[in-house]
Amino acid sequence: MIETAALALLCLGWFLFFAGTVGILRMPDVYTRLHTAGKLDTLGSFALLLGLAVLQSRSLTLPDILVSLKIMLVLVFVSVANPTATHALVDAGLRSGLEPWMRSPAAPGPAPREELP
Repeated sequence: MIETAALALLCLGWFLFFAGTVGILRMPDVYTRLHTAGKLDTLGSFALLLGLAVLQSRSLTLPDILVSLKIMLVLVFVSVANPTATHALVDAGLRSGLEPWMRSPAAPGPAPREELP
C-alpha cells in the first residue's frame, strides 16, 4: 500500500514537471513562462520529494526515518525558495523595462486592458 502511494506521488510529480515544460514552451512571454515554471515546478518537486520520503520511510528504522526527515527539510526549503526566486525574476524583468505580452486588438477574445493615463 505504501509503495502504491509513493508511486502515485512520483508519477504526479513527473507529470507536473512535464506539464511545466510544455507550458514553458507554449506560453507567449517571459512572465507567463515564469508563472508556469514557478507553479508547476514547485508542485512537481513537492510531489516527488513527498513520494521519496514516503518510499524511504516504509521501514520504521531510525536511519530511514532520518533520511525521510532530511527529504522533508529539502521540501520546506524548495517550497520557500522556488516561489521567492520566481518573484525576484519577475520583479527584475519589470524593473528592466520588459513589457508584458498583450493580445492584439484585432484578435478574437476578450478586449485588452486600457492604458491608464
